[in-house]
Amino acid sequence: MNKLVVIAGPTASGKSGLGIDLALKYNAEIVSADSRQVFKGLDVGSGKVTPEETKGVPHWLLDVAEPNDFFSVKDFQKLAYSSIDDILSRRVKAFMVGGTGLYVNSVADGYNLTGKQIDPELRNEVASKSIEELISFLEEKNPEVLKKLDLCNKRRIERAVERVILGNTDEPENTPRYETLILGTNWPRDVLYERIKKRLDMRLEEQDMIGEIVRLRENGATDEFLYGLGLEYRYILMYLRNEFESYEAFYEKLFMEIRHLAKEQMTWFRKRKDMHWLDMSTDPFNEACSLIDEFYVEKTGE
Repeated sequence: MNKLVVIAGPTASGKSGLGIDLALKYNAEIVSADSRQVFKGLDVGSGKVTPEETKGVPHWLLDVAEPNDFFSVKDFQKLAYSSIDDILSRRVKAFMVGGTGLYVNSVADGYNLTGKQIDPELRNEVASKSIEELISFLEEKNPEVLKKLDLCNKRRIERAVERVILGNTDEPENTPRYETLILGTNWPRDVLYERIKKRLDMRLEEQDMIGEIVRLRENGATDEFLYGLGLEYRYILMYLRNEFESYEAFYEKLFMEIRHLAKEQMTWFRKRKDMHWLDMSTDPFNEACSLIDEFYVEKTGE
């Protein structure tokens, strides 16, 4: 099989910068595995790399969907496969970088996704339920399904509920398409939380993250779409709708939720037994290079 290097980890852990530096060394192109960076206009809040930050490294799957579009894991997998195959066909190395665990696993493990059409009436009925109601339904009907879900992502929980209602919970065997080396970006928890705070302060104070959401709404992004994105987009929307007592209450809630996301992401990625965790507090670049060199030499002799 063709080879794919994956660089994954929690939010604010330095994945993007490390991925770019490694791509420069290995003449690789990067496929983004981020569920919000696929949307146009979601730049600051999603942490999308700027043209200057890419350092000339080509990036794929940024800005491939419009706000309000429904973009599924199957949509991502299809585009990711196409992008990776295009890169590899030109005898260039392909790196996939991102923190959306389901996106990473769908490609690395080769999920067989059916893409069956759902009755619109059922979809609307499920969508009308709160996230708490949906989780309670799954806890009662099929608690095993919950173990594979991002419980902060209502759309994915809705899709899981639909499958349980329709009895489509048996997933076909995975069919990996690539041989993968999966690197994880790891920090001590207190250091990661400090990185999260510094990045949040920068986005709010210097990068006008609140203004980004204002402009998205002015340009037609619905509140339902923004709320469904979670984190920065959800809580800034709530702040703009005066649902917090103060800016300080908004800030503390958002900071807490981002920390919670980072913890959930680490829990998700630690389920992978093939993840090579990089110590980001020492020399992750050279540690990664040693693993990548071994990965490419092992069978191909490159």
